[in-house]
Amino acid sequence: MTRPGLPKLIATDLDGTLVRSDETVSAYTHEVLDRVRAAGIPVVGATGRGPRLAELTRNDIRAADFLVMAGGGRVVDQSDPAGPVVLRDERLSAEVLATLLADLETTVGPLTVMVEASDEHDAPLWGDYHASWPYQDAFETRSRAECLSCDVIKAFVRTADHHVDELLEVARQIVPPEVATLTQAGLDFVEICPPGVDKSTGLTVVAQRLGVDPAEVLVFGDMPNDLPMFEWAGWARVAVSNAHPTVRALADEVTLRNDDDGVAVYLDRLLSR
Repeated sequence: MTRPGLPKLIATDLDGTLVRSDETVSAYTHEVLDRVRAAGIPVVGATGRGPRLAELTRNDIRAADFLVMAGGGRVVDQSDPAGPVVLRDERLSAEVLATLLADLETTVGPLTVMVEASDEHDAPLWGDYHASWPYQDAFETRSRAECLSCDVIKAFVRTADHHVDELLEVARQIVPPEVATLTQAGLDFVEICPPGVDKSTGLTVVAQRLGVDPAEVLVFGDMPNDLPMFEWAGWARVAVSNAHPTVRALADEVTLRNDDDGVAVYLDRLLSR
């Protein structure tokens, strides 16, 4: 339930929520987020994007004081005048991932697998080519052995025979949460993150640094990887109208679509009331 007054922290997902379908963020949205910061409310970009996309992410949410990236695995404080400070950096063990993939394939059949192994600027994902992956220019075909040659930031898997929500449900029955965190972010791949890593645990790092209670946090999102922060935040949980049904069901309110600047419209009204 939305509270009176203003929240003490605002966090928003990016792709599908703040960022429009043409991969841009409107000048109006940037202006409203600047007004949020001017009102003394810290802004957090909470995204599944890995640290290799930090520059793109900073451009999409220029007002952000903090970035929660890789679904919660990398947390960066951008407010330090000396430069960005990494507050959290989690990896998934290659050995654990190898066992997990073998267990999944025993049940669901062959998997298309990609891994995010590097945090260097614009580093490609490695793995199995699949035509449905939307970012082919940032992809490099590698063998399974190469993909499992080092610890990873996260992995992405899909099968030919399962809808992503179905695969996620099956995978959660096979993989305990203490082994890995499983989710999906609208890319038709199940995402495999280190255990204990999700947007809520990433935002907890930020909230503790600022001395903010989760009950004072407003969040925006659109996909199942946003559900942990919806369950965690207490001031209000707002879904864009193009959100996944599970996100809409948990939301306190629904704003306009991402393509109609729904986050900015909501915040503009909040600041003006």
